[in-house]
Amino acid sequence: MSRASQHPKAETFNFRIDPALKFAFTQATESEDKPAAQVLRDFMRSYVERRNRKAFEAEARRQSQAAAARAHDPRSDEAQSLKELGTVFDEDHFGDEWKA
Repeated sequence: MSRASQHPKAETFNFRIDPALKFAFTQATESEDKPAAQVLRDFMRSYVERRNRKAFEAEARRQSQAAAARAHDPRSDEAQSLKELGTVFDEDHFGDEWKA
């Protein structure tokens, strides 16, 4: 009977490291009773998540700037939407809360 695992087969990642850094890292992980490999995997996941978040934020910024640039054209959908929002805020009592 084959063994079923919820984790895919792991791969090895080899790299060179300064012996003093390896010793210090090993001491730090042992003092926290954590396997060094697990800490490295956590660092890698964090790095990938941070990179993905930065890429997402950069794309959101690009799209926002593009929409803002289009809003300068009074015939654009963006300009029309902003005009409609302004009208809604002017008509509602909560509108003053949102004005800068």
